[in-house]
Amino acid sequence: MGVWELLLVGVVMVLGLCGVLVPGVPGSWLVWAAVLWWALKDPQPLAWGVLVGATAVLLLSLVVRGVLPPRRLRASGATPRMGVYAGVGGLVGFFLIPVLGAVPGFMAGIYLYERLRLGRHGEAMAALRTTMRSGGSSVLAEFFACLLIAGAWVGAVLWG
Repeated sequence: MGVWELLLVGVVMVLGLCGVLVPGVPGSWLVWAAVLWWALKDPQPLAWGVLVGATAVLLLSLVVRGVLPPRRLRASGATPRMGVYAGVGGLVGFFLIPVLGAVPGFMAGIYLYERLRLGRHGEAMAALRTTMRSGGSSVLAEFFACLLIAGAWVGAVLWG
């Protein structure tokens, strides 16, 4: 597979990661479709292994999200800008504390947004709790699953 094709797969994955944070966009399916396209274009055992793993992670994420409260983020006061803060925090956390750092990074992004908006620690913590209860945990589960899939793909491309 050529460099441009790999770059295009990466761009679709980034769009999928952004899509997780935007209501109504099938972000996790975009990430999975990018892995599927890559595996079909580069039919190596490693590529198929990543596709099988991505499918399992995506299905597990659907089960987890089915158990969590439904998304009512707009009702909690969540804004697209908060989604950007949460996404950047999750991405930075994913790399600073490999893989598991995405969870505290995501929540730290929401906290930072609320702290800048409200100005006080107590109010920011209360807003964080409200956001996570109103569907933020569901968004986090989907975002984390997509980060795992994208990370596996990057690892397979670099070291495979």
